[in-house]
Amino acid sequence: MSRKPKTKTPPSPAAHHPYFELVAPTAREVALAGSFNDWHPTATPMIPLGHGRWGKELVLKPGRYEYRFVVDGHWLADPAAKECAPNPYGEFNSVLVVRGPTRTHSSDRDSQPVA
Repeated sequence: MSRKPKTKTPPSPAAHHPYFELVAPTAREVALAGSFNDWHPTATPMIPLGHGRWGKELVLKPGRYEYRFVVDGHWLADPAAKECAPNPYGEFNSVLVVRGPTRTHSSDRDSQPVA
């Protein structure tokens, strides 16, 4: 009996890999919450990169996404976002538009430290 070799499924050509980065020197936990994960504040934890920097790469289909960082339980807009939208709580969500096949980096914007 012969076995077929396992092959990896190639990534979907419609998937893109935006990268999010935040500088939060005093944070113990940082996560992303947004329309891409039904706004669950713990579903998408970010990775500590050292020196107060946090990062996370996602796989998203093209579209318009609203999001916020959750830093030690406090919801914050991305200080480096190029676009924002008002939310029902009187604050602003950050907006990311995923368009083409290239990587979109939130770090392409000027990252601002978060206290």
